[in-house]
Amino acid sequence: MRKKRHLLKVDGLQLRFGGLQVLDDLSLTVDEGQIVGLIGPNGAGKTSCFNCLTGIYQPQDGRVLFDGTDVSRLPTHRRARLGMGRTWQNLGVIDSLTVTENVMLAQHQRTGYSALAGMLGLAGTWLRERELRRDAAEIIDYFGLEDIADERCGSLPYGKRKTCDMAMALATDPKMLLLDEPASGLSPEEALGLVETLRELRDRLKLTILMIEHHVPLVAEVCDYVYVLNFGKLLTEGEPDEIQRHPEVIAAYLGGAAAEPEVNETDEADDTTQVLRASQSPGEPPEWPLQPAAEGGAHGAA
Repeated sequence: MRKKRHLLKVDGLQLRFGGLQVLDDLSLTVDEGQIVGLIGPNGAGKTSCFNCLTGIYQPQDGRVLFDGTDVSRLPTHRRARLGMGRTWQNLGVIDSLTVTENVMLAQHQRTGYSALAGMLGLAGTWLRERELRRDAAEIIDYFGLEDIADERCGSLPYGKRKTCDMAMALATDPKMLLLDEPASGLSPEEALGLVETLRELRDRLKLTILMIEHHVPLVAEVCDYVYVLNFGKLLTEGEPDEIQRHPEVIAAYLGGAAAEPEVNETDEADDTTQVLRASQSPGEPPEWPLQPAAEGGAHGAA
């Protein structure tokens, strides 16, 4: 069996803002054809990691290798051209444009003519425009957005705008999709549909996916491998089943120390132990998703 190659390799990322250490010696790999999850409490550094991978932030140290190329110093548009497609936590759609116009706009690196040629309507630009519109229509149909293709994104429900954001990422013709909280704001039915969409993107379109997600059951359902960040450091990594049982992961989500396996009934257990005891029977992982403790569980914005 042929060993899968690394499509993304991150080695020793260090990111600081003044005296704040946002990423601390972060290393990870994503193999071609994998769906990989990046999870952790708020403020763990997940979105900052994505910003470093896509060239929005420039880390003080470390390397990012994508498809065998060192992209550590390349600007964002060069990385996109190599095959990195990304969605955004706060959406990348333009509300004043229609769904079709947003998806067409995402193909700007594939137009093949200059902005000036487009404004002047020079020979060949109209033909290429029709091709881009046709490609956009195929992507819109793929995501089931054909009924709202001509509606402005600002008038659409959040879940549809989220789907349009993913369609825009696919329109860049990526080798890897970096999805920032794709399930946030989705209904349970939409989240279930997202699982099938992600699998189809990998299996049918042969895409590799790295996703930030707080919806841990979705991560456990769809991901092949999971990395866990906490305070900018890699807390642990492994397959979803291992991660759900990891005591430090449980502690990170609950905002306390890992619970002792046994507590005398006469002792006063701390908040973390009480939550674990309530949700966990011997030998079983706690019920997911774990909720951060009322105090100390959240560490700021991601």
